Amino acid sequence: MIWLNRTRRLRGGPLAILVTTLLLLACPSPGPETAEAEPAKPALPSWNEGAAKQAIRDFVGRVTDPSGPDFLPEPERVAVFDNDGTLWAEHPVYFQLAFAVDRVHALAAGHPEWRERQPYRAILENDSERLGKMTEAELVEVVMATHAGMTADEFARIVGNWLDAARHPRFDRPFTECAYQPMLELLRFLRDNGFKTFIVSGGGIDFMRVFSEEVYGIPPEQVVGSMGGLRFEMGDDGPALVREPGLFFIDDKADKPVGIHRHIGRRPVLAFGNSDGDLQMLQYTEGGPGPALMLLVRHDDAEREWAYDRESPIGHLDKALDEAAARGWTVVSMKNDWNRVFFWEAATD
Repeated sequence: MIWLNRTRRLRGGPLAILVTTLLLLACPSPGPETAEAEPAKPALPSWNEGAAKQAIRDFVGRVTDPSGPDFLPEPERVAVFDNDGTLWAEHPVYFQLAFAVDRVHALAAGHPEWRERQPYRAILENDSERLGKMTEAELVEVVMATHAGMTADEFARIVGNWLDAARHPRFDRPFTECAYQPMLELLRFLRDNGFKTFIVSGGGIDFMRVFSEEVYGIPPEQVVGSMGGLRFEMGDDGPALVREPGLFFIDDKADKPVGIHRHIGRRPVLAFGNSDGDLQMLQYTEGGPGPALMLLVRHDDAEREWAYDRESPIGHLDKALDEAAARGWTVVSMKNDWNRVFFWEAATD
């Protein structure tokens, strides 16, 4: 070691200290080689270049530029996303309904009356024609009947076990793998730029909280959804929250802004939905005092996913689509704007 030999000859005086310092600065001590920095990966790789991707980049660029007129401090960068049909697929049925149907089969032995009562009879007999005619009230009844009567911790465990075992009927993959890859990239892109991302969905809040952090990187406290009844009780195993029948709050349509105000306390500056159930959430976002970006994903890719909007009972998109055209909101075409839909498929040109 040349630099060390030189310092040994000079140790003991001010000159030695000075020379040692200069040599150390000129000849840094050996260490592991520094790897060359990897080139930065392009943002939103599953998004095709086009108006939708550019609108997202332009908006994020404007609100994060401290020298620009649209700059927003990080606490004000709130982005809200619907879940079903926006962050993951929702056909052929909402995934939470698929869970509820499986729970009807699992619980049927303890409810012999279900064999003669609709819509439970249709579920147990796999009567697809009758199931296709289920009313919203019946759907709510089934969800409440299969989600109540247990503690919140028990419910989370049951949902987690179901998500581990259940498979999507078309894709034969776990439901959690049916999240849209472009949306996962968008969530990360926003968070990398100081945004706080929230789910605001008509789905059950406790159902979504089981997987939201693992799948989307959104922690449970940033999930807003429909809520059933809960009560506190002291049991043999200690304090617990017990789920009760009935709905406390349905986070859909005009109640989505209500849920945002109650749970988040800030008006969003970016909102992303896919159906008329998201219309008021987008209107509320646009009505703020500063810059805002409103987006709708349109399901128009029957080959890779499904093609539906105005006529579909699930993910019905009619009024919100007309509003988007009238107000200049960004409509994202699944077919044209995404070069892949799911992470497990190859990207298209």
